[in-house]
Amino acid sequence: MSMDAMIRANKLLICVGSGGVGKTTVAASIGLRAARLGKKSLVLTIDPARRLANSLGLSRFGNEETQIELEDAPGELWAMMLDAKSTFDALIRKVSPDSETAEKILANRVYRHVADSFGGSQEYMATERLYDVMVSGQYDLVVLDTPPVKNALDFLESPGRMSRFLDRRIMQWFLSPYDDGRVFGRFLRGTSALVFRLLGYIFGREFLDELAEFLYLFRDLYDGFRERHESVIRMFSDGLTQFVVVMAPTGPSSAVAHYFIDALDARKMPRSGVVVNQLHQSTGELLDPDELLGRLAKELSKDLAPHTDSQLLARLGAAHRRLLGLAKVENRFVDRIRECQGPNEHLWTVPRFEGEVHDICALDRVGKQLA
Repeated sequence: MSMDAMIRANKLLICVGSGGVGKTTVAASIGLRAARLGKKSLVLTIDPARRLANSLGLSRFGNEETQIELEDAPGELWAMMLDAKSTFDALIRKVSPDSETAEKILANRVYRHVADSFGGSQEYMATERLYDVMVSGQYDLVVLDTPPVKNALDFLESPGRMSRFLDRRIMQWFLSPYDDGRVFGRFLRGTSALVFRLLGYIFGREFLDELAEFLYLFRDLYDGFRERHESVIRMFSDGLTQFVVVMAPTGPSSAVAHYFIDALDARKMPRSGVVVNQLHQSTGELLDPDELLGRLAKELSKDLAPHTDSQLLARLGAAHRRLLGLAKVENRFVDRIRECQGPNEHLWTVPRFEGEVHDICALDRVGKQLA
C-alpha cells in the first residue's frame, strides 16, 4: 500500500522508532501530504526538542491545536505540541466527579509530584491526548509522533501504567487505616503495622496523610482511567489505525526497528511498513579520476591554478568511493528490513537531503518521497 493510499484508508497513523532518526520530520511530512490530498490532518508530537515547530516554520506552539498556513492545499494541516502537565490536569478535571474533588487533587503535593515526574508520563499523556482528539472526530487523519524511547514497549504499554499504579487492591490496602474515621495506625496489626511505621519513619506522618488523601480521592477516578485505557487499546488495534516504523540506516536504529516490529506483531497491532530515513543514494557509476579529469579539466582550468585541478579531482574521487561504500552498507540494513516484511507491508526510503528540513517546502520534498 502506498503512503497516499494509507492516508486515505486510515484515521490514525502512529510513527514509532528510536530517537534521532527523523521521526518528527516523517510525521510532519505525512500530515502535510494528507492536507495536499484534501484531508484535515493533525500532527500530534511530544518531541521534547520541539523540532516539529521548526519544521513547520513556527517559533512555538503549545498544548492546543494550531493551524499551519498552506498555499494551494485543498485540505488543512494542524499541529499540536503535547504539554504532559497540562494534559494531566485537564484529564483530572474530566474524570473527577465534581470540581471540588478535582481542585483538591490538583492542589495535592503528591499529585503535583506524580504529574511532574511520573515514569513514562510523556508516553501516557500522549495516549490520553490522543484519546481526546480521536473522540472529538474533528480530523480526517491524526499523525502521532511518539517520543524517543529506550524500550520499544514503553509507548505500547503506557496506557495500562496508570491503571496499574492505581490498582484498587493496592489503594484499598493503603487506605484501610484511614477508613471509617479511624486514627492512623490505631488498629494496625502484624505486617501492616510494621510497613506503615517504617513508611512514617522514612517519609513522615504529614507525607503519608497527603498520600492517603491523594489515593482516597483517586479511587473514585479509577473506573474513568480504566475505561479510557481500554478505549485506547481498542483504538490501537482497530481497522483504521496503522503503525509506521521509522529508522535510520544504522546498526543501532535497525536493531530498535526490528524490536518494534516484533513487539507490534506480538500484540497483533497493525503496521503498514517501515520508513528508512536519511539514506545515502548510490545511483551513478564510480568514475576513474582520469576520466573525471578529462571531463572537467577545461572547466576547472579556467578558475584554478595549474595542478590544482588534478589534486581536487583526486579528493573528489576518494570522497565518491567513500560515499558509495557507505551507501552499500546502508542498503544492507534496508535489505534486512525488506526480508522480514509481509506481503502487504511497504518499505519507503527517504534520501539524505542537504541541510535541515525546517520549512514546508522541505517537508513537501520528504512527502513526495513517501507518496
